[in-house]
Amino acid sequence: MRRELLMRSEDNETTVAVVEEGRLAELYLERESDRRVVGNIYKGVVKNILPGMQAAFVDIGLEKNAFLYVDDARTDTSVPAACSGDIPIQGLLKEGQELMVQITKEPAGSKGARITAQITLPGRYLVLMPAVEHCAVSRRIQKPAERLRLQSLAEELKPQDMGLIVRTIGEGASREELIQDQEQLMMIWEGVRNRFDQGVAKGLIFKDMGLCQRILRDVFSTEINRLMVNSRALYNEVLGYLDIMEPRLKRKVFVCNMEEMFEKYSIAQEMDAALDRKVWMKNGSYLIIDRTEAMTVIDVNTGKYVGSTDLTDTILRTNMEAAREIARQLRIRNIGGIIIIDFIDMDNESHKQKILDVLIDELNKDRIKTHILGFSPLGLVEITRKKVGQPLHSTWEIVCPHCDGKGRIPLKALEEMAIYPR
Repeated sequence: MRRELLMRSEDNETTVAVVEEGRLAELYLERESDRRVVGNIYKGVVKNILPGMQAAFVDIGLEKNAFLYVDDARTDTSVPAACSGDIPIQGLLKEGQELMVQITKEPAGSKGARITAQITLPGRYLVLMPAVEHCAVSRRIQKPAERLRLQSLAEELKPQDMGLIVRTIGEGASREELIQDQEQLMMIWEGVRNRFDQGVAKGLIFKDMGLCQRILRDVFSTEINRLMVNSRALYNEVLGYLDIMEPRLKRKVFVCNMEEMFEKYSIAQEMDAALDRKVWMKNGSYLIIDRTEAMTVIDVNTGKYVGSTDLTDTILRTNMEAAREIARQLRIRNIGGIIIIDFIDMDNESHKQKILDVLIDELNKDRIKTHILGFSPLGLVEITRKKVGQPLHSTWEIVCPHCDGKGRIPLKALEEMAIYPR
């Protein structure tokens, strides 16, 4: 599969598009004024402990206090994991206590950020876990011999009383590359600890990478055919980072006319379509994607597609096309949480399995952890996808001030605005 990265940075805004086989597959946007805080590490002060919720509010210097669950507050790895549930939040924390925390979920609306005291520092090949004594290898690395090799290396390189996870991109990495990555992560951790011990009472002590560097660290690999950037300045910045991280990838970086590349792959049109409720597919069928507070609901419709054989074949083909497009839309829109899909009803169990197989194959391309629960007794497919970062609509859209997001405006309001006279 041919995969390309388009990276555009201008006017304090960075856009990165992942293109697979000539079609947009993932989209990332970051504005300097609205830079994400997930991954940042803070020195916080416990403000309120809520025994009834087994949680605490922690002041980390942001507009709203952050929320810390009891399971995320435990850092003492000497206590057996089986006993962790027996320790209440008031036994772990006290008001006024200073602690180091990391943001795991962005603030949204009236809610503050979600935080954890179990710090993780991702590198190119490894993730360092200073508070958890554990070694693991990414589940996406499936070759038994390679898993065994990496597990052995992780246990060898693991610092005392800390943990290491080998990331998916670490497959095939040499011992020397893993050692270099581990040493860099330990240097970062020492700096974080020093800033916590010597810093102010509360506030930021470690800022995660910007979008361009995160993409280079997490996405850019030998599986990417080429990385195209829009300026010589960004080109030099990328090469400077790759000099340290992985010099062999420098030959895949090119400067190009990004407007032409965005037009070639219809990025602007794909972005607009990814904000629409209705998504048309090539065969004339379409999806309806609706967001609710608790979940995202997707409905499949035949639309203009009438097939050519019989009704059963038409339904199967429509559902298979929908499964591919749904997997792509989940990635482009960065939809997380619970996802319910209402495919067109099928009586044939083998056809249902074919749909699940297509979903599994397509979602295996997704870097974000996704779990398919299969068809429910009502014939709905249930999926969970980890929430990572902001969904596309929250980055590109604001709630309508007239209808408050309902999509409907009372006639009385229009009359008052003299838009809809009696």
